[in-house]
Amino acid sequence: MDQSWVQDLFGLRGKVALVTGGSRGIGRGIAEGLVRAGAKVYISARDAQVCQEAASEMLRWGDCTALPAHLGTLDGCEELARQIALREPKIDLIVNNAGALWSAPLSEYPEEGWDKVFDLNVKGVFFLVRELLPLLEKAGTPEDPARIINVGSIDGLHVPSHPTYAYSASKAAVHHLTRHLARDLAAHNITVNAIAPGMYPSKMLKGTLETRGAESMLARTPIKRFVQDSDMVGTTLYLASRAGAYVTGVVLPVDGGTATTL
Repeated sequence: MDQSWVQDLFGLRGKVALVTGGSRGIGRGIAEGLVRAGAKVYISARDAQVCQEAASEMLRWGDCTALPAHLGTLDGCEELARQIALREPKIDLIVNNAGALWSAPLSEYPEEGWDKVFDLNVKGVFFLVRELLPLLEKAGTPEDPARIINVGSIDGLHVPSHPTYAYSASKAAVHHLTRHLARDLAAHNITVNAIAPGMYPSKMLKGTLETRGAESMLARTPIKRFVQDSDMVGTTLYLASRAGAYVTGVVLPVDGGTATTL
C-alpha cells in the first residue's frame, strides 16, 4: 500500500490539538498518538508538575506542550483558552478527556461529589468549547472541518453496577451534549463526536479492580480484555483525520462489545 496515501488519510501533520486530562491514563495515550501522527499537541491537567513531565516525555516523538489548568471552573476554561490563543492563530482539534468520578451509596452521596463530577465532566466541556470556538472556526473548512472529540463512557449508555451516580449521569449528558453541539456547529465547519470507552485500567478503576478482580469485571465483555491505549488512539485518529471528515454527532462505543450484552 502507498504509505503517502495512508498518511494523507489518517495523518495529522500540521494540525494543532489540545487534549485535556492529557497527563495520564486515556488522555496520555491519546496525546502520544496525536504527537506520533504529526500533530502539535497541547496537554492540560490540574497537576502542573505531572502535566509538564508528561509533555517532556512526549517530546521524543514530536511537539508537545504542557498548559496546566483546572477545567472544573469557568475561570479555568477561560484561562486555558487564553493561553492557547496566545500561542496559536487556530486550533484543529480538541479532545475533551478530563474527568472525575465519585462513588458512594445513594443514601450517603454528597453534594460535593456530585458537583465535582458535573463541573469537570460536563460544565468544563461546554465552556471550553465555547471559549475556543473562534479558534476552531478559523481552522475548519467544509472538506476538512475542525474537530471536537468528547470522551464519554459506556456507563453513559447503560446503568453500571456500582454507585457512581454522578459519573454515569454526567457521561450520558456528555453524549447528548455531543449531539447537540454537532447539529449547531456543522454550519461552522466543526464536527463533534464522542468516544464511549469501556473499562480502562486507570487510577479511577484501581480500587474496583483490586476488590472484584479482572475476570469478574470482564464477565459481560465479549472481548475479554480491558480497553488499551491503542484502541482509543486508533478511534481518535479516525475521527480527527481526513478519514473521519464526514462523521459528526456520533457516540462510538469502544468497549469490546459490552453494549451488545446490555
